[in-house]
Amino acid sequence: MWKEFKEFIAQGNVMDLAIGVVMGTAFKAIIDSLVGDIIMPLIGLLLGDVSLSDMKHVFKPAIVEGGEVVKPELSLNYGNLIQMIINFLIIALCIFLVVKGINKLRTMFKKEAEEAEAEEEEKKAEDLILLEEIRDLLAEKAQTNSGNNG
Repeated sequence: MWKEFKEFIAQGNVMDLAIGVVMGTAFKAIIDSLVGDIIMPLIGLLLGDVSLSDMKHVFKPAIVEGGEVVKPELSLNYGNLIQMIINFLIIALCIFLVVKGINKLRTMFKKEAEEAEAEEEEKKAEDLILLEEIRDLLAEKAQTNSGNNG
């Protein structure tokens, strides 16, 4: 079982996945900063100096006695949800653009490979035609020689 586990871990797919997770985590931190530090303040400015992540609907306010919260407020924090949705959409857009670029590169390389293969086959076809001509000439020469000897 240990041997199978080591083989599984050593496979390229597992390593690719691990690298992808680490890169995704780092990428998420960048997007979180972009959304939280740049986009959300601009949206808040457009909404009239309101922080979107602080937007909420309070069902029951907190009960405070003697400067201490006895019962916390009961609220629906929809602003944070909106911020996370914007996060998700930006990450999805970035991933879409990266995948689109990779697919375009793959198509370009595939097309180049197909063109090179077609050129190689064309060259082989020319060589084949030349060899066929040589064969035919040798066959004619052999017939001519056998006709002269007979």
